[in-house]
Amino acid sequence: MTNRTHLPSEISSILKSGTVIPAHPLALDERLNLDEKRQRALTRYYLAAGSGGLAIGVHTTQFEIHNPEIGLYRPVLELCMETIKEQPRPVVAVAGICGRTEQATREAQMARDLSYHAGLLSMAAFQKATDEEMLEHVKAVAEILPIFGFYLQPLAGGRILSFNFWRRFAEIENVVAIKIAPFNRYQTIDVVRAVAASGRNDIALYTGNDDAIVYDLTSTFTFCGKSLRIVGGLLGHWAFWTKSAVELLNRIHVECKPGANIPAEIISLGLQITDSNAAVFDAANGYRGCIPGIHEILRRQGFLRGLWCLNPRERLSPGQIEEIDRVYQEYPHLNDDMFVREHLDEWMR
Repeated sequence: MTNRTHLPSEISSILKSGTVIPAHPLALDERLNLDEKRQRALTRYYLAAGSGGLAIGVHTTQFEIHNPEIGLYRPVLELCMETIKEQPRPVVAVAGICGRTEQATREAQMARDLSYHAGLLSMAAFQKATDEEMLEHVKAVAEILPIFGFYLQPLAGGRILSFNFWRRFAEIENVVAIKIAPFNRYQTIDVVRAVAASGRNDIALYTGNDDAIVYDLTSTFTFCGKSLRIVGGLLGHWAFWTKSAVELLNRIHVECKPGANIPAEIISLGLQITDSNAAVFDAANGYRGCIPGIHEILRRQGFLRGLWCLNPRERLSPGQIEEIDRVYQEYPHLNDDMFVREHLDEWMR
């Protein structure tokens, strides 16, 4: 007898239509305790900016919260869900799920009990496993919670996964979406082609390629006689300047339909966003300063008081702050600082 849950129809509709899902950061104080006031403020900001969903317990939230000795996984999920429920509208709530099967099923059950709709399933704990072992793991978690697949780039703890793996992955009944984030065009195509080959037409494709956001969202992929689109994003890059991200996705949905000519301005915006991402995510140094880079933007906007991370090795790289200064000056139209200034006090209540 299965204990499986399925997506509510209104949540499924939002997911399939395509929306902005920020990967939610973690607000800490100088003692590395959860700063609940600022954590709530971030959640309120993302929802006020127009995000259709939130992802909690993912890489941007710091994977260390999954460690039992840290003890922050459930409190962070609880706090975010409490804040989501302040909203009258439906919001797609995605919980990051990590570890081997025993841990992952426990986290999936916890997320389900807290009313999360889907689990973003990291395969980082299966570095040397066979496809069969990983797929059995996915099926076990899918018996509890709908699955948001996650192709995580190797530099962030992921591994290369084949076309055949993704085709079989897409055949698992309770897979509802896939975040494609290998930061590699060949591997991105593998996932889309695999979904087409699986015969599924109900899996929502989301970009996690922070280096190619607009390219992914404006592309039409045709395989097996089917045309597929990446309809939205679940992105660390959308954890800041979120109002601008919502406006961009809405514009792409209107102006970049299949067969339409893509406006040159949107292509240029895509290049500017990638340049900004390189600075904030510290691409020059293998993304070592990625999380502190996001924190630095949020600190400047007033959400965070510092750049504290649970892992002491997570810090800005030499020269990264100057790169962030550069893109702030070069692309002022990409930020949403004015929107934040107008509403920060009410979000901090």
